[in-house]
Amino acid sequence: MTAAVLEILVTDNSTLTVRLSGRWLLRNELPAAAAVMDQIGENTAIRTINFDAGDIEVWDSGLLVFLSRVLEMAGPRDLTVDTANLPEGVRALLNLATAVPEVDLSGRHLHHEGMVEHVGRLTLRYTGGFLQGLEFTGDVIMSFYRLLRGKAQFRLVDLFLIIEQTGPNALPVVSLVSFLVGLILAYMGAAQLERVGAEIYIADLVAIGMVREIAALMTGIIMAGRTGAAYAAEIGT
Repeated sequence: MTAAVLEILVTDNSTLTVRLSGRWLLRNELPAAAAVMDQIGENTAIRTINFDAGDIEVWDSGLLVFLSRVLEMAGPRDLTVDTANLPEGVRALLNLATAVPEVDLSGRHLHHEGMVEHVGRLTLRYTGGFLQGLEFTGDVIMSFYRLLRGKAQFRLVDLFLIIEQTGPNALPVVSLVSFLVGLILAYMGAAQLERVGAEIYIADLVAIGMVREIAALMTGIIMAGRTGAAYAAEIGT
């Protein structure tokens, strides 16, 4: 199996020819791109780098990495890199890679806002959110007013479907969760009431706690999560 071969020739005083041959695969031991610049050295007469890739048998991203590194090192020296003799696929990928500008992530150009600017930005954000909430509330009121006047634009079938989703279809999961929460509450209450000999009040604890507080809370949470997610998914689709 022929490995990747790199030959560097100075064809004339201002041109350096890089001859590539063999199998330029990433899994092979590829030549270093720095060898091209080492060949140039301090020779300021060389202004152009040409490639001769006619003898390449097969290539993958390893060749692209090598060429990209050569292009990167040639930039600060103002060297012209001629890629006309490279395979068409290599040229296309190189153009695609160099078309994206480099992102400066050094953080030196980050803008640090002062306290006044930060407070102003938060004020504008909360003001905008309040106005949007007020607008939404107004839309709901106007829609309900149109519903009372019989001018609401919706299908009655859709209304019954929504009522079914939020009512009978949600009853099993609400009942199951309420039963499990009540069971946990009874178990924890029994462990504490047993210390004072008041196990008889476990039923009262579960009934009053579930009916007055936990049942309504769990129903609201489940309805908001289950039915709200269903509405959001339906609107999204």
